[in-house]
Amino acid sequence: MEKHHKFSVWYVLLGIWAVLLIQSYLGSAFSIKTIPYSQFLNLLKENKVAEVAVTENRIQGRMKSQKPGAEKGKVFRTVRVDPDLSKLLEEYDVTFKGEIQSNFLANLFSWFFPVLLFFGIWYFFMKRMAGQQPGFMSLGKNKAKIYMQEEVGVTFEDAAGVDEAKQELVEVIEFLKEPARFTELGGRMPKGVLLVGPPGTGKTLLAKAVAGESGVPFFSLSGSEFVEMFVGLGAARVRDLFTQAKEKSPCIIFIDELDALGKARGFGSMGGHDEREQTLNQLLVEMDGFDPTLGVILMAATNRPEILDPALLRPGRFDRQILVDRPDKKGREDILKIHLKNIKANKNLDLEKLANMTPGMSGADLANLVNEAALLAVRRKKKKVGMPEFSDAVERIIGGLEKKNRLINPKERETVAYHELGHALVAMSLPGTDPVQKISIIPRGVAALGYTLQVPTEDRFLMSRTELLNKIATLLGGRASEEVIFGEISTGAHNDLAKATEIARSMVKEYGMSSKVGQVYFSRPKKAQVFGWGMQNEDEYGQATAELIDSEVARIIKEQYTTALELLKGKKDILREAAKVLLEKEKIEGDELKAIVEKEAENRQKQNNPE
Repeated sequence: MEKHHKFSVWYVLLGIWAVLLIQSYLGSAFSIKTIPYSQFLNLLKENKVAEVAVTENRIQGRMKSQKPGAEKGKVFRTVRVDPDLSKLLEEYDVTFKGEIQSNFLANLFSWFFPVLLFFGIWYFFMKRMAGQQPGFMSLGKNKAKIYMQEEVGVTFEDAAGVDEAKQELVEVIEFLKEPARFTELGGRMPKGVLLVGPPGTGKTLLAKAVAGESGVPFFSLSGSEFVEMFVGLGAARVRDLFTQAKEKSPCIIFIDELDALGKARGFGSMGGHDEREQTLNQLLVEMDGFDPTLGVILMAATNRPEILDPALLRPGRFDRQILVDRPDKKGREDILKIHLKNIKANKNLDLEKLANMTPGMSGADLANLVNEAALLAVRRKKKKVGMPEFSDAVERIIGGLEKKNRLINPKERETVAYHELGHALVAMSLPGTDPVQKISIIPRGVAALGYTLQVPTEDRFLMSRTELLNKIATLLGGRASEEVIFGEISTGAHNDLAKATEIARSMVKEYGMSSKVGQVYFSRPKKAQVFGWGMQNEDEYGQATAELIDSEVARIIKEQYTTALELLKGKKDILREAAKVLLEKEKIEGDELKAIVEKEAENRQKQNNPE
């Protein structure tokens, strides 16, 4: 990798010091004295000249050393005079010397070019330094990147899967295009529009699309760019930003990651940072001060709205909050269509199946999925990306990179096979669980020695108590399978236990699904303590209630483990037959496992009902 060295002003100072040192040394060592030509003749007569170098106009030489043991004498220089004239002048005892007529242009260029070179080098270094850090006069200037319509290049056609958010933003576009329609009735546009949603859902893309659709300048910057080490700079940048926006109105100001700037203010040394609070105060003042009819729309995005200062969210500031959530199945299909335009994919690609395989993925996740599939197709030397590449890309994103070179001893490999088949068989046997798509015993990621991929057939927003219990039983199916086959359990179920316990605790504390605890909500949202010292998340119930909650969680886990255990005890033959296939192939599809289950069921029926 090429190394880039950062420029430092110390390099320049060190270079200047070295040049001055060399110059002083050379000046002292090679100093040349200019003497008259008549003195030179006298030195010749006195036999004091050791050597000379004669040119057309000059004579330069060295005198003999006056001190015994010294190697060299002083160096001198003189201008030549006509020999005949010099004899006549010497005869009449006249002191004479030669002079060279000065050339103004030559003298001018002799010092002009070095000075010009010096200033050129100085300007180059100053420009480099200005590129790395702002000058003193530009510290208070805002760092917003300004995009015009042709530079934005993003419209609503590029933003898919967020139809409700786009409908909310259409009013903003109409106001920027025709503000008179709103003002003639006395109405006003919201001063601020806050886009709220998980990371990667397209909040920044939507803001750019609004600017692209309305054709107005787009000021884009991050909330962290306001906060600096110098006190007052953040507030100065806010003032400069709004002044510049008013000059270019109508326009859009977009602040990404607003929580870096607008975090809730508090008291005490732990409550906040003075410089950040000054910057936030200035932003609040500017939002109150500018005229809504100017056509300046302030948009911001955050994925942590719960920590924002309440003063930012009151009417008159960020009036409108728009949720940009993860896309549903139809939204995922539309997003995939947009990203598939940039790659060569098979025409028979099943987008509906691909959308079913990616529940909960955001727009950024889907863009990464398409890119991973394209890279896999290139690695396999294919000319087009097909469904196998997309399936493998989904597994790679969910489970991590395959570690085929990781050596596992046969005993552990067999344990992993039965563990994963336990998950799959319990999921296939209980109602309301997600269908099993694939079982693998190839290690993936950091710690996963195998995995069972379950793909939901539709987006779910509510789950019944039975479905949650069956989900817990599926998670515990791996450990139950180990106990059924080997008579003991391993450490491979630690992640399953964590997920199962979390679901059971949520059922008791949040969903009111325990008859003993009752329909009471015991869990508090984990928010930062604004007025006080740091995070204070103490439970608001007594010791007896805490013991009851723990006992109910343990009871749910125990009952569902028993359910999985009894279910797998009746499927020992299926477990062993499927394990042989899985150990041989390392991967089996859900349909293959279903065929094994149906075949074993037929064999058992034939044994029970012989002809």
